[in-house]
Amino acid sequence: MSELDPKELDRLLKQAFEAATKLYQERGFQRRVGFGKRPALISVDLANAWTRPGNPFTCDQEKMDTEIIPGMQRLLTAFRAAQLPVIHVTTAYEITDRNAPFTDMGMWHNKIPLDAVNLKDTHLWAIDSRIAPVEGEHTLLKKRASAFHGTPLAGMLRTAGVDTILVTGVTACACVRTTLCDGLGEGFRTIAVRECIGDRVPGVVDYNLFDIDAKFADVESVDTCVSYIEGLGAQALAAE
Repeated sequence: MSELDPKELDRLLKQAFEAATKLYQERGFQRRVGFGKRPALISVDLANAWTRPGNPFTCDQEKMDTEIIPGMQRLLTAFRAAQLPVIHVTTAYEITDRNAPFTDMGMWHNKIPLDAVNLKDTHLWAIDSRIAPVEGEHTLLKKRASAFHGTPLAGMLRTAGVDTILVTGVTACACVRTTLCDGLGEGFRTIAVRECIGDRVPGVVDYNLFDIDAKFADVESVDTCVSYIEGLGAQALAAE
């Protein structure tokens, strides 16, 4: 069987999405949650094990280098200028021996190679240097797919008065998706930043963003998100 041409895959996906959009809209889906008054940027797993080549978790390098990282740089510039919260999320495990009687990998290692991200290998779970945290930004270590599962993230956001989360990172089908689902469940306005979300498998990003936009978050462009953040900054200056 010949490999499916990426352009043909895109054509087929768009055709399927058009039909599904009609069904969704007829049934009241794809409503808008909208932007709130105080956002935070949640960057999920944009650490070296995912952003750089040579790891089982490595994602699409072309999209990473030409869209995700440049888009993140724009978002970080806007968030930092507006002095809004930024949380970098990463994943690593202390006990990566699959035969150990107890491990912080839980059951997940029976499905994916979590043992490839050992807490001792700090360079693997460190945030990519191109978008490295600056002073005042928090790096959150998670053990499961969602950035909310078993972490203090929701409490941190509420303490900071956050009502909206802009979510970026990898992967679209797992950690980004579950973070958005849990974020909505926790009562935050959820925004998925289109160009800043990636995966390892062709078509996965497009499908998941389409489905997320129908049910769990608004999918918005980097341009729209940056304009929103800059607008908040302008409002704050005008109020001084």
